[in-house]
Amino acid sequence: MRNLSHPFPAAPQAPETLEVAPGVKWLRLALPWALDHINLWLIRDGAAWALVDTGLGDDATRALWPQILQALGRPLSRIIATHYHPDHLGNAQWLAAQTGAAIHMSFGEYLLAHALHSQSAGYDMASFHEHFRRHGLDSERLARMEARGNIYRRGVPELPAQFVRLLEGDRLRIGGRNWTAIAGHGHSPEHISLHCPEAGVLISGDMLLPRITTNISVPAAMPEEDAVARFLASLQKFRTLPAETLVLPAHGLPFRGMHARLDQLFTHHDERDASMLAALDTPRSAAELLPVLFPRPLDTHQLLFAMGEAIAHLNHLWRRDRLKRLEDSDGNILYQQTS
Repeated sequence: MRNLSHPFPAAPQAPETLEVAPGVKWLRLALPWALDHINLWLIRDGAAWALVDTGLGDDATRALWPQILQALGRPLSRIIATHYHPDHLGNAQWLAAQTGAAIHMSFGEYLLAHALHSQSAGYDMASFHEHFRRHGLDSERLARMEARGNIYRRGVPELPAQFVRLLEGDRLRIGGRNWTAIAGHGHSPEHISLHCPEAGVLISGDMLLPRITTNISVPAAMPEEDAVARFLASLQKFRTLPAETLVLPAHGLPFRGMHARLDQLFTHHDERDASMLAALDTPRSAAELLPVLFPRPLDTHQLLFAMGEAIAHLNHLWRRDRLKRLEDSDGNILYQQTS
């Protein structure tokens, strides 16, 4: 991206790590999707390492972890999960059971992980399918989603029964330095990023990425949520950090140029709003608008996120009185320009 600099243009190959700041190491693990990797971060904590995020809880990733731990040469002191998604939380409990490290995460992420894992009301697959059906998704694509079953449980096979709670503004003392928790919303309920002024580093998780844009979705349990507004409000918190901060994202390369990237993201979401508005001179559903936001073929995994994001932008425009939200006699939801 223009206006961004990448001081580390090549990612380390697991089980190897790369030091990106004094006492901070980068570990990259593979993912079996179009987004084919996740970055994990290790912070030196005295005679141990604090681990931020854990990778997908699949066999291939777990087969690598013994080599990673051996290469690190120090135990894990704590495991910090930025949020509930499987590529971030997937191995947290499994690693905690092996190492004795406590899991740190926010309350919102802990609860949502358990709701999805156990298929609680509003977070079960039937609720998601009905949510997408009301927003126009056809029976064939819904059937493909249903055939996948509980994909969350496959990516996060086990969950902690206990954790250390992280809240906005909490300070974690790691290796003699303070890391401040910054809570973000919209991508997930209570995502935690970590900022260390002394190191000049922000571990941004999924809230701030250098190339792709973070998925923002409306869940079935909160069908009228304005997730876009919550996400953009969360991004404003990063405006207060020094411009030269080294950003360590969950996907893509470490970068500098945080304020320029924030400007790009705000412009991107404005452009998405504008493109959807232009397509809504007549009533249309979220599913009908998918080609407007995503002009490429979508596999079933991508479709889940695409539908959630389309609904999120439509709700955002509706909440700002730019759209009318209509409901037919069968409960199907359509949107149209207000003028």
